[in-house]
Amino acid sequence: MNFFHSMFAVWIAVVLCCALQSAEPVHPNILIILADDQGWGDLSATGNTNLSTPNVDSIARDGVTLDRFFVCPVCSPTRAEFLTGRYHPRSGVHDVSTGGERMNLDEKTLADFLKAAGYATGAFGKWHNGTQYPYHPNARGFDEYYGFTSGHWGSYFNAPLDHNGEQVQSQGYLADDLADHAMQFMDAKKDGPFFCYVPFNLPHSPMQVPERFFKKFDGVDLKLRARKTEQEEIAHTRAALAMCENIDFNVGRILKRLDELKLAENTIVIYFSDNGPNGYRWNGGMKGKKGSTDEGGVRSPFFIRWPGHIPAGRVVSQITGAIDLLPTLADLTGIAVNPPKPLDGISLKPLLLGAKVQWVDRMIFSHWAGKVSVRTQSHRLDNDGKLFDMEADPGQDRDVAKDRPDVAAKLSKALAQWKAEMLPALRHDNRPFTVGYPAFPLTQLPARDGVPHGAVKRSAKAPNCSYFTHWTRPDDSITWTIEVNTAGKYEAVIYYTCPQVDVGSTIELSFNGSRIENVVREANDPPALGAENDRSKREGESLVKDFKPLTLGVIDLPSGTGELTLRALKITGAQVAEVRAVFLKLMK
Repeated sequence: MNFFHSMFAVWIAVVLCCALQSAEPVHPNILIILADDQGWGDLSATGNTNLSTPNVDSIARDGVTLDRFFVCPVCSPTRAEFLTGRYHPRSGVHDVSTGGERMNLDEKTLADFLKAAGYATGAFGKWHNGTQYPYHPNARGFDEYYGFTSGHWGSYFNAPLDHNGEQVQSQGYLADDLADHAMQFMDAKKDGPFFCYVPFNLPHSPMQVPERFFKKFDGVDLKLRARKTEQEEIAHTRAALAMCENIDFNVGRILKRLDELKLAENTIVIYFSDNGPNGYRWNGGMKGKKGSTDEGGVRSPFFIRWPGHIPAGRVVSQITGAIDLLPTLADLTGIAVNPPKPLDGISLKPLLLGAKVQWVDRMIFSHWAGKVSVRTQSHRLDNDGKLFDMEADPGQDRDVAKDRPDVAAKLSKALAQWKAEMLPALRHDNRPFTVGYPAFPLTQLPARDGVPHGAVKRSAKAPNCSYFTHWTRPDDSITWTIEVNTAGKYEAVIYYTCPQVDVGSTIELSFNGSRIENVVREANDPPALGAENDRSKREGESLVKDFKPLTLGVIDLPSGTGELTLRALKITGAQVAEVRAVFLKLMK
């Protein structure tokens, strides 16, 4: 090669290197922040003067607001819909506990697709779509997970959490700790691209919040109230507003970290909530709250920003929903998405960018506990066949079904077809709890997923963070229906409490002919905690205790399905023990 050819080759190399260094990353980062039980009206951006949420509001100011964005009436279905782009009954999600919150294993999530496209993926907070591998977030596309997989938690201060399947202890107030871990993830993955999912636990009950946030609302009169003031519990509302301001504080911290990392320009930021408000409070005059398929139960705030790509300050009035997020993000980022099953959602990219396209009116369905409503751009038909003009009557005060029989008939037919297609699959959920995967050797079987027999009871009506108590008789037992994936030896540990006077009982754990036993030899009698931090009356969550591990031994588990059973062979006192969970660890 002569001198000129050599210099030309060097010049080409320099140009290519500079071009590569100056080019934007192929894919933008994605940050999704999800509130838990925050209503449409729980933000100053939506007109609530009872509180101030400048950081969340800034996402709306700097981006696009989806003004008619619809989610599900409760938590786990919404999470399933946004992660899969499909209505939640399709993925097997039909409950918020006892296994009904799990997405079927043949579903692919947004995190799966992003991970396949080269994204680092992390989730920090409330998962609520399955605890045991391969339902666990680490098996659903997330490299990193820190939080709790249950539907709610009993205490928001120094709480026991799950970090990639291992049990750890959070530090301080839970939402602050989740934000800390999300920021640590962004720090570590700043060279991108990354998908950081932050599903906060607020303002879901128990109504706990640090004093620095609560003092603003303690005892104050609220100018904006629920549409039926007699239904509102003011103490609950004050606590919820304080919790919403804590969310805003942490959103501000996370957005500031994006700025510090110089990532704001190349990060899509999304903020929304998983259902309507968890109490009657100001919500723009809409009918319904959490659990309802009326407008107030399913309309969520939604803001998205991507500087330089999505116009600032734009408001989209067309109806949209959680099912649209997966196809929209795939379209915005340019990642390949080949879902194993058809999506129900559509890409909202044209609406976000303000493209002049003919947007066809659509129907969005909302379901919970067998009740279904359907929303078009102009109307909502509820489960009882009542039709409401949502433009003239956003509070759903006047049934116009008789005045508009054609509209009512069309929507009634569509609603009946949707029910016929979706709901039969939810009637029989016989999926066992999965155990024994070499990629994830430790399996947690919490009390939430077990069944008490005899005198055994849950510590609270709501299963999610409960434990088993009143284990007092020889014929009492606790069972979990499990499927052992890998036959082998498993170390079995229970997390228990037992006062000194009751020490000495013999516990047996058995499964399909295999059994081990051990004696409760050490007392563990901690107090029940949580109520001391409540700002209003609990809504069914159990109090919590400091449960300690008791190793029962090593048990040979054959592969297959059956009942894992705890029972007492000998009872020496008034009770055997209280049990929070059984852990099974596949040994090498």
